[in-house]
Amino acid sequence: MSKPYAEVIGDPIAQSKSPAIHNFWLGKLGIEAEYRACHVRTEGLADYFARRREDANWRGCNVTMPHKQEVRPYLGHLDPLAKQIGAVNTVVREGAGPLSGYNTDVAGFLEPLLPLLGQPHLFRMARVLGTGGAARAIVAALSAEGFVIVLAGRDPTKAQALLKELASGRDHRPVDIVHFADPTDFAFDDRSGCLDLIINASPLGMAGQPSLAFDFTHVPPGSVVYDIVTHPVDTPLLAAARDAGLRTIDGLAMLIGQAAAAFEMFFGVKPPREDGDAELRALLTR
Repeated sequence: MSKPYAEVIGDPIAQSKSPAIHNFWLGKLGIEAEYRACHVRTEGLADYFARRREDANWRGCNVTMPHKQEVRPYLGHLDPLAKQIGAVNTVVREGAGPLSGYNTDVAGFLEPLLPLLGQPHLFRMARVLGTGGAARAIVAALSAEGFVIVLAGRDPTKAQALLKELASGRDHRPVDIVHFADPTDFAFDDRSGCLDLIINASPLGMAGQPSLAFDFTHVPPGSVVYDIVTHPVDTPLLAAARDAGLRTIDGLAMLIGQAAAAFEMFFGVKPPREDGDAELRALLTR
């Protein structure tokens, strides 16, 4: 007898760590279900959703590159946050009604930052590298938390449009991503009482992708460096940040956080995270 299941779709998909995460939690909870990976190209999305709607065991799917925006026409309902961001990373079958789209990337991204965000700051600034689907969620999340955002992309016009669409306020600035590749002699002012973030929201630095050219003279003292790349987990950007004495957050933090929110939607129960994800992290980094 077939089990209930959820899955992750994308192109490519072999590198995804989502099956390991969800199946680890299912095993810990003793739930008779499974989580799979399914390679779906953009031209195959219509057929994919048509077939899954007919499968009573299918609970939904996570969506990764490059489909986070492309899946929207196949959904009957968009959660307000997903609609605002314009990107969906979780699709859920809710009863006999239409498929619903959500974005759990915002919750996943913010989760490791919550201890810092719970503190008052005189000023919050984030330098975000990338303008893709993940960056959309990150920009919306940071704007809601009161950050001034410098958004870097290969096309500054696209970065400007993204900021205009998703970030409230007028002090945000788009730049060409090459701006951060060369050294600067900019003298940072006193950063006491400030929260500065450097965030790689692009695939640069991922295995099989070009490296991220980034010079640390652009980093204010005391910054937190956050790289959402998960393959490898310890990216050159994070290694360089540690060498500079900076705090770091790796991509597993966001990946596990967004997966936890999706898991509850798929299987109706919170995942077991009592050990702070230590056992799961050890599994994912073997």
